[in-house]
Amino acid sequence: MTTARIDARFAALKAEGRAGFVSYIMAGDPTPGEAAEILRGLPAAGADFIELGIPFSDPMAEGPPIQRAALRALKAGLTLRGTLAMAAEFRKGDADTPLILMGYLNPIESYGYEAFARDAAASGVDGLIVVDCPPEEADPLTDALDAEQVSLIRLATPTSDDARLEIISRRTSGFVYYVSVAGVTGVKEAQAVSVAPAVERVRKASGLPVAVGFGVKTAERAAEIARVADAVVVGSVLVEEVAAALEANEPAPTRVLAKVKALGDAVRSARLGARLTETV
Repeated sequence: MTTARIDARFAALKAEGRAGFVSYIMAGDPTPGEAAEILRGLPAAGADFIELGIPFSDPMAEGPPIQRAALRALKAGLTLRGTLAMAAEFRKGDADTPLILMGYLNPIESYGYEAFARDAAASGVDGLIVVDCPPEEADPLTDALDAEQVSLIRLATPTSDDARLEIISRRTSGFVYYVSVAGVTGVKEAQAVSVAPAVERVRKASGLPVAVGFGVKTAERAAEIARVADAVVVGSVLVEEVAAALEANEPAPTRVLAKVKALGDAVRSARLGARLTETV
């Protein structure tokens, strides 16, 4: 199995002495054209990794902002095939940025594991997060992804004890996504004081970098988490910018990419600020 782009990006971040910024957007939100424009602009705005949401009608782990984004995308006609087409178009212009799909099992199962893995790899997808696929039931999907050298990235949570982390870590590659708060996305805020020991525990169990998400809403919070995690994931506040743009009749890409830049700058400079403080 290879995770070349993901591994290379984490190695580069380690050499720079900083955490990575993972930006999440929903494929097709608010329209396929605008979503594609946002996707193209993410690396230049500061995204080190991209999570591209697969629109689904029952996203159980998501709070209202991402639920509404999924419904907008579905209304705009986005499907799993359309999401893969977006990924392929993005990859034509960007050979380096790791691209991870995030979604739910039903559309992938309907597509067929082998066919999905083959088409995802052909589209330049590096990894997959499936929120509702427990490790105990993941072997058929993992087998298909391994055959195409696409990483399956698992979720760990505050309730994952050591025994559970051992199970989560099996056949996981690229990184582990640590869900920093109990509940759905975009509701509670992550706290660095509780995240730091959890990140260390997940790193030790998995031997992989740890990206923290599900509770990062502001640049200040992103910087705090960036000081203790290998990467910081932000999603809800970005899709909220889409909703705000629609309400204000403004271009969604402009608003989203401006927010990405602010958050990315905070993550990029977080450890530098800490080092400067230590030397004073």
